[in-house]
Amino acid sequence: MFSDIRGLALSGATAEAVSLFDEAVEAFNIYRGDPVGLLNQAIDAAPEFAMAHILKAYLLGFATEPDATQAARRIVVRTKSLHLADREASHVVALDNLLDGEWTQAAIALDVHNALYPHDLVALQCGHLVDFYRASSRGLRDRIARVLPKWSPDMPGYSILLGLYAFGLEETGDYARAEDAGRQAVAIEPRDSWAHHAVAHVMEMQGRAEDGIGWMVAREPHWTGDDNFFKVHNWWHRSLCHLDLGQVEEVFSLYDGPIRRDRSPVALDMVDASALLWRLAMSGHDIGERWQELAGAWDDHADGVSYPFNDWHAVMAYLGAGRHKDVERIVSGFGTNGGAAETDNWGRKTALPLVAGFAAFWRGDYETAANHLHGARYIANSFGGSHAQRDIIDWTLTEATVRGGLTAMAEALASERLALKPHSPINRSFLTRARAGAAPNVKAA
Repeated sequence: MFSDIRGLALSGATAEAVSLFDEAVEAFNIYRGDPVGLLNQAIDAAPEFAMAHILKAYLLGFATEPDATQAARRIVVRTKSLHLADREASHVVALDNLLDGEWTQAAIALDVHNALYPHDLVALQCGHLVDFYRASSRGLRDRIARVLPKWSPDMPGYSILLGLYAFGLEETGDYARAEDAGRQAVAIEPRDSWAHHAVAHVMEMQGRAEDGIGWMVAREPHWTGDDNFFKVHNWWHRSLCHLDLGQVEEVFSLYDGPIRRDRSPVALDMVDASALLWRLAMSGHDIGERWQELAGAWDDHADGVSYPFNDWHAVMAYLGAGRHKDVERIVSGFGTNGGAAETDNWGRKTALPLVAGFAAFWRGDYETAANHLHGARYIANSFGGSHAQRDIIDWTLTEATVRGGLTAMAEALASERLALKPHSPINRSFLTRARAGAAPNVKAA
């Protein structure tokens, strides 16, 4: 039986297919190239190559798009007809849970898998992404911590593990260790987009906007290539730094350039676009026709069922574009979906109050918005994204209290934000405006 580069046995493989599979895994590790295309070649060379089918199903599942999820389910059905070793069968159990919308059960299945097969880098990275999509800070950190003692720096992929660990450390607030691990990872593998973005997260959370821009600019050749799947998200991180410094023209330039120039139909890219436009609109800037383009791009993905984190971001674009019937369609999907899967509960219990709060904010009902979002901020970490991504909730809540004249709460929330980022012009503005009891030059959307 053939094995991968880390010595793990691969059922149904050939020498040619293994080489293609190892290339696909490396492309997945650093979010560059075309891992799905490489896996297709591997499957053509060895149609019963179980891990090639399994990794392709994971990649489609992580797209969090309805059509891709259905395609992943068909792959899993096909995979179950193949000869599967215990390790491969364990992957299929995790995939079944993931594609059924049971992200936490998938994470638990991969917890067990990772303990049994600590050198299975595909399983570790997939488990890390599952933890990301279900917003488990502890899972992001501890999944990697549990296996690190089984690895050594001379093992292929060790730097990738460090990059994953860096992000987990950042999401649990261990910023110094996170930055150190992330810098070690990119020193070994400069193309590692995930490790690069882990360091960017540290700088975002610490309010080091100038450092963040410097980090992004100095390493730009490593993360901006045309074949880099993660480049839009990293451009988004740079945009947040410019926005925090009040450099709005630069933010619009980045949005109209590398973030949205190619009209990416990828849900992950559109999440970033929605979140950036919402922040700009809250800051009082004219978005023009950008909302309309983005809202149209969301139409093929937002269904109120598949992945509520995406749907909530689609709602931002629909509100901005004045497409209120589509907001109602998404809300109906959350409310009428009687499923019992974890993602169904995310829609009903987490996304609904967020959408209600954002919709109230957009129509200028700031007190209602604040009431919805004050509660939602405590449950929003039950589904997708990072602390930096979910900060849009607290930002909108704070803005709602300022605009709504809820002075005591506005001052309290501004003080909370300043405690984390004392040098942020945006956070200082919140406090100044709250104390003035008014929101000058801001109109209801």
